[in-house]
Amino acid sequence: MELSPEKLKLLRSYTDAMMNHVYWVRQEFDIVPKKDHLATCINWVDLQEFRNEFCEELVNTIPEWIYSNKKAKDIIDKMITEEGRSDRNAQSALRQVTFQKFKNSETEEIFLQGQFGELVLFNLLQVFFDAVPLLRKMPLTTSANMERYGADAIHYNFSDGKHLIYLGEAKAYSSKYQFNSAFKIAVESIHENFTNHRKELKLYIYDDFLDDELVPIAKAYKNGQLNPVEIHLVSIVLYNETNKVTGASELEKKKSILSIVEDRTQKVDKTIFDNVPPELLPRFNYIFFPLWEMAELLKSFQKLIGK
Repeated sequence: MELSPEKLKLLRSYTDAMMNHVYWVRQEFDIVPKKDHLATCINWVDLQEFRNEFCEELVNTIPEWIYSNKKAKDIIDKMITEEGRSDRNAQSALRQVTFQKFKNSETEEIFLQGQFGELVLFNLLQVFFDAVPLLRKMPLTTSANMERYGADAIHYNFSDGKHLIYLGEAKAYSSKYQFNSAFKIAVESIHENFTNHRKELKLYIYDDFLDDELVPIAKAYKNGQLNPVEIHLVSIVLYNETNKVTGASELEKKKSILSIVEDRTQKVDKTIFDNVPPELLPRFNYIFFPLWEMAELLKSFQKLIGK
């Protein structure tokens, strides 16, 4: 049971338009484990940060977060044949449906941050790890607190004869949060999710958003029958950065942002890794995503999805 890299690439959602507005660097930071991690930010073109464009294109990925291409086509076809809609009208109606399904049970700030972070994670896991969505937490509208448990994403890749499972965790903080504290919570959370996720797999679903080719793999993983399998951990930290971006050119501004992230990671308290088993540490992967005036960006995001 395996899928070729070419087939998996076809199952990835469309991310190019959003990634046009993301600047990223993959390099080693002064952090555990010692390997390449990712620093990302909203892209700058000349002296302008493309905030609105990034937010709009991020929102445009919601339909693919909700439905697979096949499921979306089936819904559109039914709207056309049963409701008498035109193709464009059905496309517009489907977009509104996906916005309503985008964890619409809560609108308080912590949930808005979480939705934003999960959507960014959904896209970046596919771009940087070639990992397509496999399982997702079931919306638990009767118990909002329960939605805070479990990995934010479970994605899949197949490489070198191994089934690679990526457990993703998004931590987003719009307040003037201390980076050290935010990163500590991120490490503890993804470690906890690794420890507990097998027990919580009954809370995960694959209907609607998963293409048919991936369903047997999702079922096999939930049943403990996927072999050989290797689990990797990805933690993205989106946080409100307060250091000023400096520079009189696009290149200088991007160097300034990278320098800020490097400085933040150098000051991380290394004792936060003491409770992580040494054999698990090499599986940790970090994506650092500083955002300036993040609360305002979240308001734009909220307005675009009609909340």
